Amino acid sequence: MSQEIVIGLWLGLAVIAANLPWLSERWFLVIASRDGRPKPFWPRLVEWGLLYGLMLGIGFGFEHQATGAVHAQSWEFYVVTLCLFAVGALPGFVYRYQVRRLLEQAGR
Repeated sequence: MSQEIVIGLWLGLAVIAANLPWLSERWFLVIASRDGRPKPFWPRLVEWGLLYGLMLGIGFGFEHQATGAVHAQSWEFYVVTLCLFAVGALPGFVYRYQVRRLLEQAGR
């Protein structure tokens, strides 16, 4: 598989991972709530951060496989990738906290 295809697949996977916490009602994407209440904001934020770390690890794994080494990064790299991950999560966040509310109000 060429390097461009791997990078494209990784970016697509990152966008999907960034949106999962906002679209799922399961705790850490596995455990269903027993009382049926929606999941609070803080577990979604924790899941989002863990998925960011997972995507960083996968990216470092791809880099090691492609080049044979993982290059040292300064703090700016992590800030930029975190911001890009936040931009990728925007559709799920907007759907969770704005669009659903508007759709529920229109359905009443």
